Amino acid sequence: MFIDTHSHLYSHQFDKDIDKVIASAKSNNISKIYLPNIDLDSIERMKVLEEKDSEYFKMMMGLHPGSVDENYKKSLLVIEKELSEGDYAGVGEVGIDLYWDKTYKKEQTDAFSKQIQWAKELNLPVIIHARDAIDLTIDIIDKYQDGSLKGIFHCFTGNINQAFKIMKLGFHMGIGGILTYKNSGLKEIVSQIPMEFLLLETDAPYLPPVPFRGKRNESSYLIHIAAELADLKNISIKDVADITTKNASKVFDK
Repeated sequence: MFIDTHSHLYSHQFDKDIDKVIASAKSNNISKIYLPNIDLDSIERMKVLEEKDSEYFKMMMGLHPGSVDENYKKSLLVIEKELSEGDYAGVGEVGIDLYWDKTYKKEQTDAFSKQIQWAKELNLPVIIHARDAIDLTIDIIDKYQDGSLKGIFHCFTGNINQAFKIMKLGFHMGIGGILTYKNSGLKEIVSQIPMEFLLLETDAPYLPPVPFRGKRNESSYLIHIAAELADLKNISIKDVADITTKNASKVFDK
Protein backbone atom coordinates (compact mmCIF):
# COMPACT_ATOMS: atom_id res chain seq x y z
CA MET A 1 0.00 0.00 0.00
CA PHE A 2 1.20 3.49 -0.88
CA ILE A 3 0.63 6.94 0.61
CA ASP A 4 0.32 10.02 -1.58
CA THR A 5 1.80 12.63 0.74
CA HIS A 6 0.89 15.61 -1.45
CA SER A 7 -2.15 15.87 -3.71
CA HIS A 8 -4.58 18.67 -4.59
CA LEU A 9 -7.57 16.49 -5.51
CA TYR A 10 -9.87 19.27 -4.30
CA SER A 11 -8.82 21.28 -7.39
CA HIS A 12 -11.55 22.37 -9.80
CA GLN A 13 -9.84 20.15 -12.38
CA PHE A 14 -11.46 17.17 -10.62
CA ASP A 15 -14.97 18.60 -10.27
CA LYS A 16 -16.48 16.38 -12.95
CA ASP A 17 -14.96 13.01 -12.04
CA ILE A 18 -13.63 13.11 -8.47
CA ASP A 19 -15.41 9.89 -7.44
CA LYS A 20 -13.84 8.04 -10.36
CA VAL A 21 -10.41 9.48 -9.47
CA ILE A 22 -10.78 8.34 -5.85
CA ALA A 23 -11.88 4.85 -6.92
CA SER A 24 -8.90 4.62 -9.27
CA ALA A 25 -6.51 5.63 -6.50
CA LYS A 26 -7.90 3.00 -4.13
CA SER A 27 -7.78 0.29 -6.79
CA ASN A 28 -4.10 1.12 -7.34
CA ASN A 29 -3.27 0.55 -3.67
CA ILE A 30 -3.14 4.18 -2.59
CA SER A 31 -4.14 3.79 1.06
CA LYS A 32 -4.10 7.44 2.14
CA ILE A 33 -3.88 10.90 0.54
CA TYR A 34 -2.65 14.07 2.23
CA LEU A 35 -4.20 17.34 1.04
CA PRO A 36 -2.13 20.54 1.37
CA ASN A 37 -4.02 23.82 1.39
CA ILE A 38 -3.19 26.69 -0.99
CA ASP A 39 -5.16 29.80 -0.02
CA LEU A 40 -8.37 30.93 1.67
CA ASP A 41 -10.50 29.93 -1.33
CA SER A 42 -9.28 26.32 -1.30
CA ILE A 43 -10.12 25.64 2.36
CA GLU A 44 -13.81 24.89 1.82
CA ARG A 45 -13.18 22.73 -1.27
CA MET A 46 -10.62 20.75 0.69
CA LYS A 47 -13.03 20.21 3.58
CA VAL A 48 -15.78 19.01 1.22
CA LEU A 49 -13.41 16.41 -0.22
CA GLU A 50 -12.23 15.30 3.22
CA GLU A 51 -15.83 14.75 4.29
CA LYS A 52 -16.20 12.10 1.58
CA ASP A 53 -13.81 9.86 3.52
CA SER A 54 -12.11 11.33 6.58
CA GLU A 55 -9.94 8.24 7.08
CA TYR A 56 -8.67 8.28 3.51
CA PHE A 57 -8.07 12.03 3.16
CA LYS A 58 -5.96 13.98 5.65
CA MET A 59 -6.01 17.76 5.46
CA MET A 60 -3.11 20.13 5.99
CA MET A 61 -3.42 23.85 6.55
CA GLY A 62 -1.17 26.64 5.31
CA LEU A 63 -0.79 29.63 3.03
CA HIS A 64 1.09 28.79 -0.18
CA PRO A 65 3.91 31.27 -0.95
CA GLY A 66 2.32 31.98 -4.33
CA SER A 67 -0.75 33.21 -2.45
CA VAL A 68 1.21 35.70 -0.34
CA ASP A 69 0.49 39.31 -1.28
CA GLU A 70 0.06 42.68 0.46
CA ASN A 71 -2.90 41.23 2.42
CA TYR A 72 -1.04 38.14 3.64
CA LYS A 73 -1.37 39.02 7.33
CA LYS A 74 -5.18 38.90 7.07
CA SER A 75 -4.94 35.53 5.34
CA LEU A 76 -2.63 34.24 8.05
CA LEU A 77 -5.20 35.12 10.71
CA VAL A 78 -7.63 32.71 9.03
CA ILE A 79 -4.94 30.04 8.65
CA GLU A 80 -3.98 30.35 12.32
CA LYS A 81 -7.61 30.03 13.41
CA GLU A 82 -8.07 26.94 11.24
CA LEU A 83 -4.96 25.32 12.71
CA SER A 84 -6.04 26.03 16.28
CA GLU A 85 -9.60 24.78 15.83
CA GLY A 86 -9.42 22.10 13.11
CA ASP A 87 -7.97 18.62 12.85
CA TYR A 88 -4.99 19.02 10.54
CA ALA A 89 -2.14 16.62 9.83
CA GLY A 90 0.43 19.26 8.97
CA VAL A 91 1.21 22.89 8.24
CA GLY A 92 1.35 23.25 4.48
CA GLU A 93 1.78 24.00 1.77
CA VAL A 94 4.10 26.77 2.91
CA GLY A 95 7.50 28.10 1.92
CA ILE A 96 9.04 30.46 -0.61
CA ASP A 97 8.61 30.68 -4.38
CA LEU A 98 10.86 33.08 -6.29
CA TYR A 99 10.32 31.53 -9.72
CA TRP A 100 7.51 33.73 -11.02
CA ASP A 101 7.80 36.88 -8.95
CA LYS A 102 10.15 38.22 -6.28
CA THR A 103 7.91 41.18 -5.39
CA TYR A 104 6.76 39.69 -2.08
CA LYS A 105 9.97 37.91 -1.05
CA LYS A 106 10.04 39.65 2.34
CA GLU A 107 6.35 38.88 2.95
CA GLN A 108 6.83 35.25 1.86
CA THR A 109 9.74 34.89 4.28
CA ASP A 110 7.70 36.36 7.13
CA ALA A 111 4.67 34.17 6.36
CA PHE A 112 6.88 31.08 6.16
CA SER A 113 8.55 31.87 9.49
CA LYS A 114 5.24 32.43 11.26
CA GLN A 115 3.81 29.14 9.97
CA ILE A 116 6.93 27.25 11.03
CA GLN A 117 6.44 28.59 14.54
CA TRP A 118 2.82 27.39 14.53
CA ALA A 119 3.98 23.96 13.41
CA LYS A 120 6.36 23.81 16.36
CA GLU A 121 3.69 24.95 18.82
CA LEU A 122 1.20 22.37 17.53
CA ASN A 123 3.76 19.59 17.07
CA LEU A 124 2.86 19.28 13.39
CA PRO A 125 5.12 18.66 10.39
CA VAL A 126 5.74 21.53 7.98
CA ILE A 127 5.31 20.85 4.25
CA ILE A 128 7.64 23.08 2.26
CA HIS A 129 7.33 24.53 -1.22
CA ALA A 130 10.77 25.82 -2.27
CA ARG A 131 10.88 26.85 -5.91
CA ASP A 132 14.04 28.76 -6.81
CA ALA A 133 14.49 29.21 -3.06
CA ILE A 134 15.74 25.92 -1.64
CA ASP A 135 18.87 27.36 -0.01
CA LEU A 136 16.82 30.11 1.60
CA THR A 137 14.19 27.70 2.92
CA ILE A 138 16.90 25.38 4.27
CA ASP A 139 18.50 28.32 6.11
CA ILE A 140 15.16 29.32 7.62
CA ILE A 141 14.39 25.78 8.78
CA ASP A 142 17.90 25.56 10.25
CA LYS A 143 17.19 28.72 12.24
CA TYR A 144 14.10 27.19 13.86
CA GLN A 145 15.25 23.59 14.18
CA ASP A 146 15.83 22.69 17.81
CA GLY A 147 15.09 19.01 17.40
CA SER A 148 11.32 19.41 17.63
CA LEU A 149 10.65 20.37 14.01
CA LYS A 150 9.95 17.85 11.26
CA GLY A 151 8.52 17.91 7.78
CA ILE A 152 8.89 17.48 4.04
CA PHE A 153 10.64 19.39 1.29
CA HIS A 154 7.85 18.84 -1.22
CA CYS A 155 8.72 18.20 -4.88
CA PHE A 156 12.42 17.96 -4.15
CA THR A 157 14.59 18.83 -7.16
CA GLY A 158 17.69 20.13 -5.41
CA ASN A 159 21.31 19.05 -5.65
CA ILE A 160 23.03 16.45 -3.48
CA ASN A 161 24.57 19.02 -1.13
CA GLN A 162 21.13 20.47 -0.48
CA ALA A 163 19.78 16.96 0.08
CA PHE A 164 22.46 16.29 2.70
CA LYS A 165 21.58 19.54 4.48
CA ILE A 166 17.91 18.53 4.52
CA MET A 167 18.77 15.11 5.93
CA LYS A 168 20.96 16.70 8.60
CA LEU A 169 17.96 18.81 9.62
CA GLY A 170 15.95 15.61 10.06
CA PHE A 171 13.57 16.43 7.21
CA HIS A 172 12.27 14.22 4.41
CA MET A 173 12.05 14.82 0.67
CA GLY A 174 8.92 14.30 -1.44
CA ILE A 175 9.62 12.61 -4.78
CA GLY A 176 7.09 12.95 -7.58
CA GLY A 177 6.63 12.69 -11.32
CA ILE A 178 9.78 14.66 -12.15
CA LEU A 179 11.75 11.51 -11.25
CA THR A 180 10.39 9.91 -14.43
CA TYR A 181 11.44 12.80 -16.69
CA LYS A 182 14.37 11.81 -18.88
CA ASN A 183 16.35 15.05 -18.68
CA SER A 184 15.47 16.22 -15.18
CA GLY A 185 18.74 15.04 -13.62
CA LEU A 186 16.80 14.00 -10.52
CA LYS A 187 17.62 10.28 -10.80
CA GLU A 188 21.31 10.93 -10.25
CA ILE A 189 20.55 12.87 -7.07
CA VAL A 190 17.90 10.52 -5.66
CA SER A 191 20.16 7.51 -6.25
CA GLN A 192 22.46 8.98 -3.57
CA ILE A 193 19.73 9.70 -1.00
CA PRO A 194 18.97 6.92 1.51
CA MET A 195 15.43 5.54 1.23
CA GLU A 196 14.72 6.48 4.85
CA PHE A 197 14.52 10.14 3.80
CA LEU A 198 12.22 9.71 0.78
CA LEU A 199 8.45 9.99 0.44
CA LEU A 200 6.14 9.55 -2.54
CA GLU A 201 3.83 12.28 -3.82
CA THR A 202 1.95 13.22 -6.97
CA ASP A 203 1.20 16.96 -6.54
CA ALA A 204 -1.92 16.19 -8.59
CA PRO A 205 -3.17 17.72 -10.84
CA TYR A 206 0.36 18.96 -11.59
CA LEU A 207 3.61 17.24 -12.68
CA PRO A 208 2.23 13.93 -13.99
CA PRO A 209 4.75 11.11 -14.39
CA VAL A 210 5.62 9.44 -17.66
CA PRO A 211 3.59 8.10 -19.49
CA PHE A 212 0.99 10.78 -18.59
CA ARG A 213 3.19 13.84 -19.05
CA GLY A 214 1.19 16.72 -20.48
CA LYS A 215 -2.06 15.41 -19.01
CA ARG A 216 -3.80 15.96 -15.70
CA ASN A 217 -2.06 14.16 -12.87
CA GLU A 218 -3.95 12.11 -10.28
CA SER A 219 -3.13 10.08 -7.20
CA SER A 220 -3.39 6.68 -8.89
CA TYR A 221 -0.35 7.61 -11.00
CA LEU A 222 1.78 7.34 -7.85
CA ILE A 223 2.49 3.73 -8.81
CA HIS A 224 4.53 4.91 -11.81
CA ILE A 225 6.71 7.03 -9.54
CA ALA A 226 7.10 4.09 -7.17
CA ALA A 227 8.12 1.81 -10.04
CA GLU A 228 10.75 4.33 -11.18
CA LEU A 229 12.13 4.61 -7.66
CA ALA A 230 12.21 0.81 -7.26
CA ASP A 231 14.16 0.48 -10.49
CA LEU A 232 16.56 3.26 -9.50
CA LYS A 233 17.25 1.76 -6.07
CA ASN A 234 17.24 -1.84 -7.35
CA ILE A 235 14.61 -2.90 -4.82
CA SER A 236 11.08 -4.27 -5.15
CA ILE A 237 7.99 -2.09 -5.45
CA LYS A 238 6.81 -3.71 -2.22
CA ASP A 239 9.96 -2.48 -0.51
CA VAL A 240 9.32 1.03 -1.86
CA ALA A 241 5.75 0.88 -0.54
CA ASP A 242 6.81 -0.43 2.88
CA ILE A 243 9.68 2.02 3.37
CA THR A 244 7.91 5.15 2.14
CA THR A 245 4.78 4.31 4.14
CA LYS A 246 6.93 3.90 7.25
CA ASN A 247 8.59 7.24 6.48
CA ALA A 248 5.22 8.94 6.08
CA SER A 249 4.12 7.59 9.43
CA LYS A 250 7.28 8.98 10.99
CA VAL A 251 6.48 12.42 9.62
CA PHE A 252 2.74 12.58 10.23
CA ASP A 253 2.14 10.51 13.36
CA LYS A 254 1.56 12.84 16.29
